[in-house]
Amino acid sequence: MPELPEVETIRRNLSSHLLNTCVTAVSAPTHPRSLRFQPGGFSRFHELLVGKRLESVSRRGKFLWLELSGNQTAWCFHLGMSGQLRLAAGDITALPHERLRFTLDNGLELVFCDQRTFGHTEVRALEPTTDGAPGGMGTEQALLPAGLGHIARDVLDPNLDVSWVVSRLRSSRRAIKTKLLDQATVSGIGNIYADETLFAAGVHPATLARNLSGEDLRNLLEVAASVMRHALEFGGTSFDQLYVDSWGNPGDFASELLVYGRGGQACHQCGQALDKIVLDGRATVFCAHCTPAHHPAVRKAD
Repeated sequence: MPELPEVETIRRNLSSHLLNTCVTAVSAPTHPRSLRFQPGGFSRFHELLVGKRLESVSRRGKFLWLELSGNQTAWCFHLGMSGQLRLAAGDITALPHERLRFTLDNGLELVFCDQRTFGHTEVRALEPTTDGAPGGMGTEQALLPAGLGHIARDVLDPNLDVSWVVSRLRSSRRAIKTKLLDQATVSGIGNIYADETLFAAGVHPATLARNLSGEDLRNLLEVAASVMRHALEFGGTSFDQLYVDSWGNPGDFASELLVYGRGGQACHQCGQALDKIVLDGRATVFCAHCTPAHHPAVRKAD
């Protein structure tokens, strides 16, 4: 599933080309799951979207939305496991796994592709944020699409309440790896960047969140932000063609990964073989030498 760096890469792609454009046409969906959360189905979706101007491209965690002109509504996307938002100039032939195509008044087309059909799009009402701060990256409006209030802010969000996140982590009896994946605590982190963050911070993934000090947890969030910014420089991580940016280019961060997907290979830091375990149902790779269990000597963020 695309994580924060991949979705933020796409948000930036779209923001550069879609702001202040108008949707002039929408193709009929090629798979019903793409609009499964849209009340009224395709006809209502078409009615709510066509003729609207796109006033922002915003993100919270792994969710994207585009604010629509006129009536405090947003065009929302969740990419699921394999969703892509591809930009194309002019009338092109259908892309692999194309589900919906949107024509814009600047000559571009936005194509929603989704091989596994876990992704979806719909138009939702915008509601005030509970903290009065902008809804997410890319917007100045203190508004959030209905139904997204349970999604926490992420480590790149300047309005993240770090003290609140630390307090929530310190009250948990779950492993810190598990809590980093909890989108209601801090959003945008998936399996790839959880493993990378914990290794970079020197924290064993099975360490109970409550056993880390407030200082340790604050530093861990800073390390996570640093890992995310580094991944953004490479356009995110691609292992196959399920994730590409809006121009069809894969992310190159796989070459920078220190632990994720490298179980049994040599640790780049100490040379010992990396361990791979299943932790709360998720494959987890770490170095038992560099991040020993029960001894969380947290490395400080740069």
